[in-house]
Amino acid sequence: MSRRRWQAPVPLHSMDMAGRRSLSRRTMLEATLAAGGLALIDWPPVSARSVPLTPACHDEHDAMTLSVTEGPYYRPHSPLRGNFIDPSSEGHRITLAGRVLTTACRPVVKVLLDLWHADQNGEYDNSGFRYRGHLFSDAEGHFEFHTIVPAVYPGRTRHFHLKVQPPDRPVLTTQLFFPGEPRNRVDPLFRAQLLMSIRDTPELMSASFEFVVDA
Repeated sequence: MSRRRWQAPVPLHSMDMAGRRSLSRRTMLEATLAAGGLALIDWPPVSARSVPLTPACHDEHDAMTLSVTEGPYYRPHSPLRGNFIDPSSEGHRITLAGRVLTTACRPVVKVLLDLWHADQNGEYDNSGFRYRGHLFSDAEGHFEFHTIVPAVYPGRTRHFHLKVQPPDRPVLTTQLFFPGEPRNRVDPLFRAQLLMSIRDTPELMSASFEFVVDA
């Protein structure tokens, strides 16, 4: 009685770089070996096949980050700095960090990120540049600001304002929001797609967000 040789299932096709369907190299090899009556060796080993591929973009990267009005308190020519904390700073401290990516999940270098927000009393500095500043994304698209959690004020939920501009591209003006805020339900400018990811401790709140831009 002949013994049936077990053979692991393999995909019939793979996609080439032009998007055309073509026979995979393994499928062609199996067909060649089968035609010659040779035993199939399971290659590469399981350990090699289990190595994960480069992660794809998350679903939220299918579209660019939403724009939201800048509001009445924007001031141009903010200082180049990512740390807004000074000896007189009050309020709960927060680090806002993240990346700027294309819709293809590639990092964008030297993106201008201009941040401004209200203070712990819900007020903006309209004569100076307290809690205002800009910086540029690094070689991996990363950025990081150090500041305080802004307070709510009449008509608005808690939020940050930002302008995000890749080199030689249009400016994205938007706002970032805090999850779990009661006023998120009533603020007409709130967008769930612009919620930050938050981790909080008594000493420091950490917020993160990934911008997706036309670059």
